[in-house]
Amino acid sequence: MPIPAAVQPFWHAYAASSGGAIDESRFYEAFAFGDSEQLAEELAGLVLSGVKQATAGSVWAFEAAGKRLPAPGDLSVVTSWSGTPLCIIETLGVDVVAFDRVTADFAAAEGEGDGSLAFWREAHRQYFTRECERLGRPFTVNMPVACERFRLVYRPGASAAWRGV
Repeated sequence: MPIPAAVQPFWHAYAASSGGAIDESRFYEAFAFGDSEQLAEELAGLVLSGVKQATAGSVWAFEAAGKRLPAPGDLSVVTSWSGTPLCIIETLGVDVVAFDRVTADFAAAEGEGDGSLAFWREAHRQYFTRECERLGRPFTVNMPVACERFRLVYRPGASAAWRGV
């Protein structure tokens, strides 16, 4: 996927900070977390603070968008809801499991709420229900979920562009 023009300067700053060119074939996507401005800003803040080191996505949503699942080594630009680049994350691994098979360890790595599996299940049930409605599918506890672990590889300065940190 080509790097969108809006994030190219950010990508090039990352490459320069890393001592040279970063293989652009490693670019996966530029995205904001969640489906609302409040959720996007909250989750980006957790990534920027180092608390959030994982994310979960519906395999059905990837399929509907015609996108492959992220893979180890992929680099993604996390943006604010408005599209301002905030940081770059590197995918470490992705496991596809049924919603009700997501583990407490993974829920804790997502870093949301109190970090518990109970919180994860309720928050993600609500999110995936909204997403499934947009896709014309019913939410089910056996729906396939892509559980992605990542690491923060680039955050410029104090990230003044993001008002939350």
